[in-house]
Amino acid sequence: MRDKIIVALDLPDEAAALAVARSLKGQAAWVKVGMTLFYAEGPQIVRELRALGFKVFVDLKLNDIPHQVRGACRTLVRQGADMITVHATGGRAMLSVAAEEVASAAERFRVRKPVLVAVTVLTSLDDAALAEIGCLTTVSEQVSKLAVLARDCRCDGVVCAPGEAAAMRALLGNEAYVVTPGVRPAWAEAQDQARVATPREAIDAGASHLVIGRPITGAADPAAALLRIVEGE
Repeated sequence: MRDKIIVALDLPDEAAALAVARSLKGQAAWVKVGMTLFYAEGPQIVRELRALGFKVFVDLKLNDIPHQVRGACRTLVRQGADMITVHATGGRAMLSVAAEEVASAAERFRVRKPVLVAVTVLTSLDDAALAEIGCLTTVSEQVSKLAVLARDCRCDGVVCAPGEAAAMRALLGNEAYVVTPGVRPAWAEAQDQARVATPREAIDAGASHLVIGRPITGAADPAAALLRIVEGE
């Protein structure tokens, strides 16, 4: 379980993020750098976290014209990202360019190729929210449609809510990455997530990695909170 948990460092600045990261050194394998932290501190935060011994999931949900996404992927590979997100709604050309650039940049910089995962439908959205933005399919239908597109464009897997993990595992096979945010231990609040599950439920459904933030980073003792999750509470 410990190797499957990605601790989301959704914190306002380097000082706060590194304080939590240092408290988890030797306890957590993965940390996530999302928009809040990356935009505050820039690419160097990825290098600093890797220097502490963490694998780093850079979750920027890249979604732009192919040229821009190519450049962003190249930068993230050079900075040492171990996992990168693109948004599947960016379309076939964008996803294909991202997969191509991640592979070629890894070879160019002589580093291990990062995992490239495509975000399907944000865990804060439900069927009503999709309809409001003009998507007239259910969440589960949209997730499956985007997952097939990502697979065809040579992405390594998807990001989806825990409730879609079983369908994604069946659709994408045993080797695919199925990364699930919206994971909350039973003792934590759902907060702004609309589609949630406990860590054990997500793993049993087929998730390869669980993104867990505030139940750990907001705890008085983040390492103790992580251990509590690892031990199944």
